[in-house]
Amino acid sequence: MRSARVLDPVGTLVRLVLAAIWLVSGTLKLFDRFGTVVAVGAYDVMPDRVVPVVASVLPLLEIALGVLLLVGAGTRAAAVVSAVLQIVFIGGLAQAWIRGLSIDCGCFGGGGPVAPGETEYGLELVRDLGFLALAGWMIVRPRTLVSLDALWAPAAPRDDAQRERNDMERVG
Repeated sequence: MRSARVLDPVGTLVRLVLAAIWLVSGTLKLFDRFGTVVAVGAYDVMPDRVVPVVASVLPLLEIALGVLLLVGAGTRAAAVVSAVLQIVFIGGLAQAWIRGLSIDCGCFGGGGPVAPGETEYGLELVRDLGFLALAGWMIVRPRTLVSLDALWAPAAPRDDAQRERNDMERVG
């Protein structure tokens, strides 16, 4: 029980940080549609006709994930989608670095081609691995304080004696 008292606030902080990341990232992209199209296209991994679609959907997905995590609704599912999206971002950055593309990731708005030597792939990959770790925490331990999930889930028994009493009530 003692570890839950420590881990619940830590999980809450992780959830809120991940929510803020998605909300900021998605909002910046949403209000810079042209920059988002340029950033997505700069990775040079999809047909040109698909780029505007991805650039339109991505900010909305990020904002939706941010809202779900902010209110703590469907936390584990939102964390799984967050992790998948981070893996896609990490793969995109890695392939751009390996191919020698000189681009700004566009992770928080802007993005697109930059002068050679102005890329920060190493830092961006470390940052995204950190974001992936946050999502991983939420997948493994989605229980947090002050969340809709906590309101919707039945209360967990506090100890073995309480669990036994609950089982007896269900049987009797």
